[in-house]
Amino acid sequence: MNYRGEGSDADISFHFAVPGDLATLTGGYGYARELMAAIPATGLTLHHVVLPGSFPKPTGADIVGTQRALAGLPETAVVLVDGLAYGALPVKVLADITQTMVPLVHHPLALETGISAAERHRLEHSERNALAHARHVIVTSANTAHLLADTYGVSAERITVAVPGTFAARRATGSRPDAASRNGMPGPLSLLCVGTVTPRKGYTVLVEALARLQDLDWNLRIVGDTSRSPREVAAVREALERTGLGNRIHFAGILETAALDAAYCSSDVFVMPSLYEGFGMVLTEAMAHGLPIVSTTGGAAAETVPDGAALKVAPYDAPALEGALRAMLADPSLRAATAERSWAAGEHLPRWNDTASTVAGVLHAAAMGRAA
Repeated sequence: MNYRGEGSDADISFHFAVPGDLATLTGGYGYARELMAAIPATGLTLHHVVLPGSFPKPTGADIVGTQRALAGLPETAVVLVDGLAYGALPVKVLADITQTMVPLVHHPLALETGISAAERHRLEHSERNALAHARHVIVTSANTAHLLADTYGVSAERITVAVPGTFAARRATGSRPDAASRNGMPGPLSLLCVGTVTPRKGYTVLVEALARLQDLDWNLRIVGDTSRSPREVAAVREALERTGLGNRIHFAGILETAALDAAYCSSDVFVMPSLYEGFGMVLTEAMAHGLPIVSTTGGAAAETVPDGAALKVAPYDAPALEGALRAMLADPSLRAATAERSWAAGEHLPRWNDTASTVAGVLHAAAMGRAA
């Protein structure tokens, strides 16, 4: 839908500016893809604008290219801008853009794990100044909303929470649906992690915790891109070699939709050791499949999953993670009860049409404000 403002002869168009390849298999890009797919049902047409993939560390040429791409849109455009790019844009660039910008913030850029103190300071300063230019800000969790209000000076009335949607899914049957292997004994329990292998995902902490559980029968699949942070992949592999867990923990790489669904359905416990999450979409995917969950409380993860659907521990705490995993692995009744609560919670999760409706409402408000 194109909204025509009162007293204006020009139609207002709507755009979504995202850095890099929209097909990238991460939570943030997944949010963008599903939003683009769901929002036409609201009556709003959202045009995709491709920005350079170097954000949040753009080159000078990429900043110039981004400024040209945004300034080249219709004067009356309302542009949803992924926070990966918006928070890293210089204030003078934003000040020169006359189109209406609405940032979509998954989590503050400065909270990424593994960056230097100088880089963290630069990103916090940049994002704080950039957000001061926005009349409307969309975030993907209440946790991020509180952070922006309390730490970044964004007034609460300018913030709208549009949590990621979730698709209905098959209920997991686990790794031993027949309860027995060929020799009459049940096989190892299957643990599943889903997430790009980067420092923020906490995989080295998970390996440290699992190293103390070698008396139990389990294996672990890590589903996710291993090309984004070669240094972190090397650190995880070194930890596997040091602890002797190389034969129990398998990197499955990136899985397409059907294969990922099969991985959820054939697992017994979902594990998320992240040090920080802006939301944690994989947690809602695990609940949609009815998996019992062991998770950290990093960032929004603490609120994404109801307490009864998961055992939760503090991030960075390998002994606590070990204890939660031991309890879940060793107690079938605990797994079953947690799985029931996870499945029940999954049936009441918001869907992508809910997310799209919320985002469309904010963009419409921005359009009406511009027309006024």
